[in-house]
Amino acid sequence: MAPVSIDTVDDQIKDVIQYLFQIQAAVHGYAGNQTRNELVRLITDLSGSLSTLSRDASTLATQIPPEVIGYVDEGRNPDIYTREFVELVQKNNQFLKAKGEAFTGFRDALADEMVKAWPEMKKDVEEVLQGSKAAEAVVKTNGMSV
Repeated sequence: MAPVSIDTVDDQIKDVIQYLFQIQAAVHGYAGNQTRNELVRLITDLSGSLSTLSRDASTLATQIPPEVIGYVDEGRNPDIYTREFVELVQKNNQFLKAKGEAFTGFRDALADEMVKAWPEMKKDVEEVLQGSKAAEAVVKTNGMSV
């Protein structure tokens, strides 16, 4: 079976909600046998709509993290998961940025000390520094930070 679009499933969900509303109205205004047939028809239509929705929704290519499903199952707001996830990513990015800056500082300090200890290697050290700085520039232009 070909996958259906999210808009189709959205429309089917709206149909289910409409059937539930109509059933609620029919139950509220129940007048005996007069509304019995209408309720039977509405419940049959609701059952068919739920069956179609279940079949079509299973073909959607959705990727919902299990953690989000757990939040919803626990009655929690999934926006909290999103906020916590973003905060965790920011924290890790800050850590990795600081780590990269520390390695850059270490590289420069090591190069200075190597030149002081072995002045004859100054040209080689400068070549290595130029190569690592060029690699740093490539990483930065690709949208990543070091």
